[in-house]
Amino acid sequence: MTRLDQAFEQFDDYNRRSPGQIVWDGVTYPVEYFYALKLHEWVVKLNPNASESLLLASRCQHIGRWEIARNSYPDGRVGYLKWRSDLSKYHAGIAAEILAGVGYDDDTISRVKQIVLKQRLKTDEDVQTMENALCLLFLQYQYDDLIAKMTEEKMIDILRKTWAKMTDPGHEAALSLAYSEQGRDLILKALKED
Repeated sequence: MTRLDQAFEQFDDYNRRSPGQIVWDGVTYPVEYFYALKLHEWVVKLNPNASESLLLASRCQHIGRWEIARNSYPDGRVGYLKWRSDLSKYHAGIAAEILAGVGYDDDTISRVKQIVLKQRLKTDEDVQTMENALCLLFLQYQYDDLIAKMTEEKMIDILRKTWAKMTDPGHEAALSLAYSEQGRDLILKALKED
């Protein structure tokens, strides 16, 4: 088994502890394990020649996400941003421990952490590929559930912000996804108002 396979196995074992579940195509998965697999799939679709560091980051981007609850931070945007920032550092720390344990060198670990922390977004191709993949993961697997919880105005705002995070390859992939009728209509409204 290669180091990459060992790292994937340990990332996946960790994420299988996720207490939430998702049912997809009749199969039940631990939530974070499912999203890690799907994020990895998107990264490979967007960049079939992805670097090993990007592949590693794709499988641990949100590792242990359930371990820091959103409700342990204040409500509102400031609390949300602080939670997200702390989570990113937490994910990077867990990933670094696992990568060191399977024998990765400091340079590779540092690179994976840069991608997980989304450093130099828009100027670092690997980080931008990850951002595109994260947006596509949201649109494909989480978007319709969120529509039911938000007003149309809020959803349009979310979509416009999501669109702004992506580059052309992300936009092209997003436009190729199958959406519910309501989901498609909201995207068209968001893009028209942008």
